[in-house]
Amino acid sequence: MVRKWGYEVRGVPDDRAEIIVCEDNFHGRTTTIVGFSSEDQYREGFGPFTPGFTLIPYGDIDALRAAIGPNTVGFLVEPIQGEAGVIVPPDGYMREAAEVCRANGVALVADEIQTGLGRTGRMFCCDWEGVRPDVLIVGKALGGGVYPVSAAIADAEFMDVFRPGDHGSTFGGNPLGAAVGSASLKVIIEEDLARRSDELGSWFMDRLRAIPSPHMEEVRGRGLMIGVVIRESSGAARPFCEALQERGILAKETHHQVVRFAPPLTVARGDLEAALVEIEAVLS
Repeated sequence: MVRKWGYEVRGVPDDRAEIIVCEDNFHGRTTTIVGFSSEDQYREGFGPFTPGFTLIPYGDIDALRAAIGPNTVGFLVEPIQGEAGVIVPPDGYMREAAEVCRANGVALVADEIQTGLGRTGRMFCCDWEGVRPDVLIVGKALGGGVYPVSAAIADAEFMDVFRPGDHGSTFGGNPLGAAVGSASLKVIIEEDLARRSDELGSWFMDRLRAIPSPHMEEVRGRGLMIGVVIRESSGAARPFCEALQERGILAKETHHQVVRFAPPLTVARGDLEAALVEIEAVLS
């Protein structure tokens, strides 16, 4: 959609559109997406890859400014990088990125598949800085845990580049998916899950930081999207995740040194209290 917008609205020469992406990104597993990953494992065995992407360091506004050229049509970015290890960018990063994109006629595309729908303590993570992206990508939580649903959301300026027959998908826009997505959104709003995520997440991270652990280097995140960084001197994060699993706590290791906690937004405080006992036992 963003490329098509670049050609039809921006007037970029045919087949010249460029999209800027960030190092350590994770936007999915299609051949095009893995082609601009900086993770060798995601790329190995899947080439040749789609051209037209420029890779810059995450959280670096100056790098974004320098990368924009006459054929740049979009900047695709995660407000917090989940698979990279719950990397939170510097304060103001998304706001400045939005300003730079707007000044240069570049579409800001926010991938909120992991961070959106209440996960970080706001409906969307971009809301923390008052940013309304040109394109918003959502999924995962949109299906309410029962059905795979995802969506790309934009104003008519972008959506209207599609005419009948331009684009299609076997399961795109099916009634069951739409009904599940609507029900999921209703629950998130009516049960105020974003506020709950903010309150429980802040409390949970404070409790994690208070654990007297020789292995823990840092706790970072927002809402109930939390990463515990394991010191390299203590080895990789996976053995800690396996030890947690034996105690009934499912957590994922990511980028070797990070234990990622992402409890459901409906989690009870008592369940987190019980989990903290097991987490402290493992980290101590």
